[in-house]
Amino acid sequence: MYIVRDIFHLKFGHYRDAKALMEEARAKKMFPEAKTFRMLSDFTGDSYRLIMEEGYDSLGEFEKAITTGMGHPDFQTWYPKFKEHVVSSHREILKLIM
Repeated sequence: MYIVRDIFHLKFGHYRDAKALMEEARAKKMFPEAKTFRMLSDFTGDSYRLIMEEGYDSLGEFEKAITTGMGHPDFQTWYPKFKEHVVSSHREILKLIM
């Protein structure tokens, strides 16, 4: 299994708005269909992070899912609103070995 983490570093004071937009996207099924899915926030370390973690059986499955998600009709209007709250982001793709 592969674990994909999209880590968003948020602007100070923007957590609630970013979280609300994530909830909206989830409700409208804009996120990729993953085997596992969870949304996390920081407890220690860098502050003001929102982390979307998904599990896939293969990288091909991830590629298909992300293409489908970004192709959602509402994504093009939702994404610019979300970007207003983000300073930077990065993606980690990890392979589960145990």
